Amino acid sequence: MINVTIWNEFVHEKIHDEVKEVYPDGLHRALADGLGGEGFAIRTATLDQPEHGLSDEVLNSTDVLIWWGHMAHDRVSDEIVQKVVQRVLNGMGMIVLHSGHFSKPFKALMGTSCDLKWRVADEQEIVWCVNPSHPIAEGIDGKIVLEKEEMYGEFFDIPVPDELVFVSNFQGGEVFRSGCTFRRGEGKIFYFRPGHETYPTYYNPEILKVISNAVKWAYPARSSKPQYGKSEPVRPIGGVLV
Repeated sequence: MINVTIWNEFVHEKIHDEVKEVYPDGLHRALADGLGGEGFAIRTATLDQPEHGLSDEVLNSTDVLIWWGHMAHDRVSDEIVQKVVQRVLNGMGMIVLHSGHFSKPFKALMGTSCDLKWRVADEQEIVWCVNPSHPIAEGIDGKIVLEKEEMYGEFFDIPVPDELVFVSNFQGGEVFRSGCTFRRGEGKIFYFRPGHETYPTYYNPEILKVISNAVKWAYPARSSKPQYGKSEPVRPIGGVLV
């Protein structure tokens, strides 16, 4: 059983009728319902909860954290950010969705501005799989077509990804690295672009399939922890090596 925590700032849905109409119970609830059939143990957390719903108990028992944020990145406590980053370094997987590229944890883990071009114009997005043998692409038949989405365009100021799984193109002509993996410390991170709050992207079965695959991929390896500091020799020193 993979313990998954879905974090959503849950601000748009409370103040914007257009978003509330698409996600009446919040993006986090749509994601939880959509991923609920995958055999995950799912809980949700939101910005307005104590410790943003990410207490030590929650974080320490989370195998994979899914993060969606947009208009309230600056309201996330730096203390909580540091705890999230440390948990990733210690092995927790992290899936960063859409505008989460500008979240404090993702920027801290990337070490860059994570800036990009954007435009909201009801454009078609085609998410092309460029790494079909990757576990995150399992069950995806070449491409995902989203009839309406927000445009993100290059240059995307991130480090060179460890693996590029998806690339998107938009009606206006832009392209974007929309599915990227990274490893930081013992943790695995997947950034996945689709998911603007005014579009029903998180009801799309193929999008949910990618996120489900990413959760399984990011699940921490159950191996012994690396040992650091002063170390005793594993064999006698001073003899002749043969």
